[in-house]
Amino acid sequence: MKSKSQEKTKKAPCHPTRGHWHEMNRKQRRETMRRIQSDDLSLEVVHPDAAGIDIGNESHYVAVPPTRDTESVRRFGCTTAELKAMAGWLKQCRIRTVAMQSTGVYWIAVYDILEQAGLEVYLVNARETKNLPGRKSDVQESQWLMKLHTYGLLRNSFRPSQEIRTMRTYWRQRNDLVRAAGRHIQRIQKALTQMNLQLANVLSDLSGVTGQAIIKAILAGERDPHKLAAFRNWRVKATHEQIARSLEGNWQEDLLFVLKQEQDGYEFCQQQMAECDRRLKQYLQQREDRSQGASLPEEKRKERLKKKKGNAPQFDLRTELFRMSGTDLTQIDGIDVMTATTILSEAGWDMSKWQTEHHFVSWLRLCPDNKVSGDKIIGKGRLPTNNRITNALKMAASSLRTSNTYVGAQFRRLRTKLGAPVAIKAMAAKLARLVYRMLRYGMQYVDQGATFYEAQHRNLQIAHLKWKAAKLGFRITQLAA
Repeated sequence: MKSKSQEKTKKAPCHPTRGHWHEMNRKQRRETMRRIQSDDLSLEVVHPDAAGIDIGNESHYVAVPPTRDTESVRRFGCTTAELKAMAGWLKQCRIRTVAMQSTGVYWIAVYDILEQAGLEVYLVNARETKNLPGRKSDVQESQWLMKLHTYGLLRNSFRPSQEIRTMRTYWRQRNDLVRAAGRHIQRIQKALTQMNLQLANVLSDLSGVTGQAIIKAILAGERDPHKLAAFRNWRVKATHEQIARSLEGNWQEDLLFVLKQEQDGYEFCQQQMAECDRRLKQYLQQREDRSQGASLPEEKRKERLKKKKGNAPQFDLRTELFRMSGTDLTQIDGIDVMTATTILSEAGWDMSKWQTEHHFVSWLRLCPDNKVSGDKIIGKGRLPTNNRITNALKMAASSLRTSNTYVGAQFRRLRTKLGAPVAIKAMAAKLARLVYRMLRYGMQYVDQGATFYEAQHRNLQIAHLKWKAAKLGFRITQLAA
């Protein structure tokens, strides 16, 4: 009688199939690596017309097959004329696809020029090409890239279309300005503290209406604490007397100079953010309307209907995103318009780039990194990443702690069972799957509420307890017999 493992092996033979490395499953990849390490080094040629480029700051080394040119490795500079000469030489050598690796931004100009020349360009992660030791020179690096790409052992990195890249540039610049403005506020608070003006103890935000009015009055020459406290907004919880007492300090000229410099820097960042908003609004209005005449879903959640504050865009960004993508991602609990803009500006709305939602979650590095040996998990690794979508989804997941929704109840259960870090990552993966389904299939998100989730989970627990009781009763019957 055959064991289950033998039957499973017979049903799923482990033979590498034709195609790229990313099209193979885990067993096929292991079999391919065994073939590389064995005596039989014959591999299937996937890209016969392949070349490899090692990208640098001042020069690029390009390697082609030795049969295509007497000088199979050439060095090209980084100027536009030399890059066009590189593309012409590759076309002359009958090259169709090129693999390059780079850890900076030096690859962008090379990528664009080669793409315009009609070549298929693979941007490769440097972690996947460091399997062979001893490669120290740029010439050997380019040749190794060419060999790996020839046998289809390299995966291409995702790069959005030019339409998405333009939107991404505006949005990233705006986020950089938000962070710069925050640093100016921190230095303003430091200068006030050095003058013993404890304004931060009575105001929650120095960039608010009251804080900015008081700082501008100080820079205008006002020193009377009570006159400065008169700028208090009615929403401030601190009283007039408390604010006045906190504004008694040492008016040092050098610190006042620093205060003025930082305030000017903060106001300049605000002006630049407003300009980014105007350019982004203009660009989004010029995009194709993908809503197909559908109307934007009405927002009924009270917390979303509150007045915008902080560094939110000064135009109706939610409407423009819906018109551009045809989907309102803000219907998903935890995802606001800022998070939705980050997702669309980084990945776009075309989810067909990823075959399934699991591929999308893996690209975000939100999937488990289990080390398997003998069909058993022997360890769990970590998948560090600086993907902006991943960070935004993790922040969205952490905001579900007080949400009275289905995903909020699920997050609280996972946090109790697994801890906060694991629960945040798991719920970020859940939100990523919901985003993928809405953008790929146009599904509408409907929240069923925390009560429904708790009842559903309670029913599952009852069913599990009944199953355990029945199993225990069966064992007692067998022992009694």
